[in-house]
Amino acid sequence: MTPESALQKYFGMPSFRQPQQAIIEAVLEKKDTLVVMPTGGGKSLCFQLPALLLPGVTLVVSPLIALMKDQVDALQARGLPAGLLNSSQTLEEQRATLDAIRQRTLKLVYVAPERFRPQSFLNALPKDAISLFAIDEAHCLSQWGHDFRPDYMRLGEARKALGSPPCIALTATATPDVQGDIMQVLEMREPAEFVAGFARENLSFKVRKIGSNADKQEALLRLIKQHKTGIVYCATRKSVDKVAAAIEPLAGSVIRYHGGLSDSERTQAQEIFMQRKSDVVVATNAFGMGIDRSDIRFVCHYEMPGSVEAYYQEGGRAGRDGAPSVCEMLFSYADKRVQDFFIEGANPGKELIAQVFDMLCAESDENHEVRLPVDDLCDRLNDRNGRKVNPMAVSTAISTLSRHKWIERFEVPGRRLKGTRILKLGQSGRDLPLDGQALAIKAQRDEARLKAVIDFAYASGCRQQWILNYFGERNSQPCGRCDGCRQRKQLANREVKADEWTLVKMALSGVARMSNRRAPDEWTPRFGKRKIIQCLLGSQSAPILDAGLDALSTYGILKREGSAFVDALFESFEQAGLVQVVTEEGFPLLKLTELGSQVMRGLAQPALALPERTAGSAGKVTTAKKLKKGQAPEGILDNALYQKLAAKRSEMAAASGKPAYTVFPNFVLVELANLKPSSEREAIKIRGIGPAKLKTVLPPFLEVIAAHQLSSL
Repeated sequence: MTPESALQKYFGMPSFRQPQQAIIEAVLEKKDTLVVMPTGGGKSLCFQLPALLLPGVTLVVSPLIALMKDQVDALQARGLPAGLLNSSQTLEEQRATLDAIRQRTLKLVYVAPERFRPQSFLNALPKDAISLFAIDEAHCLSQWGHDFRPDYMRLGEARKALGSPPCIALTATATPDVQGDIMQVLEMREPAEFVAGFARENLSFKVRKIGSNADKQEALLRLIKQHKTGIVYCATRKSVDKVAAAIEPLAGSVIRYHGGLSDSERTQAQEIFMQRKSDVVVATNAFGMGIDRSDIRFVCHYEMPGSVEAYYQEGGRAGRDGAPSVCEMLFSYADKRVQDFFIEGANPGKELIAQVFDMLCAESDENHEVRLPVDDLCDRLNDRNGRKVNPMAVSTAISTLSRHKWIERFEVPGRRLKGTRILKLGQSGRDLPLDGQALAIKAQRDEARLKAVIDFAYASGCRQQWILNYFGERNSQPCGRCDGCRQRKQLANREVKADEWTLVKMALSGVARMSNRRAPDEWTPRFGKRKIIQCLLGSQSAPILDAGLDALSTYGILKREGSAFVDALFESFEQAGLVQVVTEEGFPLLKLTELGSQVMRGLAQPALALPERTAGSAGKVTTAKKLKKGQAPEGILDNALYQKLAAKRSEMAAASGKPAYTVFPNFVLVELANLKPSSEREAIKIRGIGPAKLKTVLPPFLEVIAAHQLSSL
């Protein structure tokens, strides 16, 4: 039977997606194969179909019991011989599955990675019956991956013990470093590599920079109102409960999902969402693996995720039916502290691990056992160290000690508690055979992944192109759908006049004055973009005055240009690569690039998409002159939106019987159209919008802006 006929017979599909057929042919030729394709790309078929054509059994390693059960149920519903082996089964059920493997009556058997811990399991598997070893979610195998799981590290040795059958490793997200780890640990022999298809033509990526929790809730409610069905990812259990409670009165039925719920509660929540009885789920990253609801229209990251891999994998759960969908991150730099806490918790150093072992020994009873919750262990460790210890780091240290067999964990009868039994009696934590340098490198990798998320959030240009480049796909084209591409459409390159070059140099000089110079074209950033712009505008705010920035020669140099113009000016600088946002010592700072330095010194004049200045008005992007119907005022970046706002103003003026300018003058409409505020907190910064009009006049205009943004997706 050919792969094409098997596809139609067993799966009812008329043809393969790219590059499924090439992958399946490589597997059938018994080549080791690495597959990196995004969520929704059809990875499962790449091992399920070959399994039906190969003579023996395909062993599939899958990390979640619920996920493997769903896949086995789906295969069995098609009449295909599939089974599973995991801790949820009785001993009789496990023996029956092993017998079926020996008798070759099953073609696919799903196995949890922890099953490979005892050698007895490998001994029970008939080696000559295994035709293919498939590892799903293979990024879990690399300690540099975003979801490393120690049980996966045994799979290389497990493969050897099975007689080194052909292997296929599959994942939705893996950087080149992680791909190298996967191939090395599994000892793949000249593998066929398929790393492609990351671009999702129906997804629009957006990063909305948020100043407060109130703004976040407002933005989230707008997203739910526009797109109806979606997943909201939060960083912590506490945040899940808080966000769900806040939006439920306005968003209707909302499902909560996090690790603090019982297994049955999580299963019930997932089933309610999958059965379309509720359209919004608020969850931690524990939710999503194996979720294949096709009509998810949005994925919102309420707080920044810990890695670009996690962001793209979770965002990829939107739009699996191919319809347009949105992936939006509500970005606040302050949320970084939560991820810093997680990184600290996931990376206890060698010293802390040794302290945890010594403390466990000191607290153990005559049976060399400790029966205390992690919180109590932390309290005892805090007393010993005189400082507060991250409880996640203590849990990770205990897992590390268990993995190295210095301790073992056991269930305490009658209590929801795990106890600890000391195995290395008479030993000191100082004798632990741990590579301290390797532990430090892993922590640095985790920090680098978080920095990449922040760089992504501050990046200008195409969001999808940035992501594809991160995963090693070069020469991709702008998607045309993300917020970066939409901004670029609004700002088109044009001829720059002589007086405008002077203005550009003045603005770049402001960046330089607030940086440290290391070489003629090399600058070390010291301040963020907002503070630099405030300084150029002559802000009297306390942070500017307290830092002594009002003493700089560039202080207030662009005051007459107006905030909307200067904001747009810096957007064009970022687009052209004259400045860029970088993170230094945990803070987002604006850096003058080498090209920017050359432009500042008059040595280069690249193409720029500068905003227009109004003739005769000192460069302001405001205008008070009367416009003909449909005419765009000078300095406007989005005339279509401006005309919609003007129509709304005319409607409100007619209803009140007052002149249109009493609603909002033209220059306010210009700034509303250029800045596109999404909340009152953003709009209050616009000159001409005071506290009174903020509540009485502004709301209809915010609705027009939101509808315009939605229609332009």
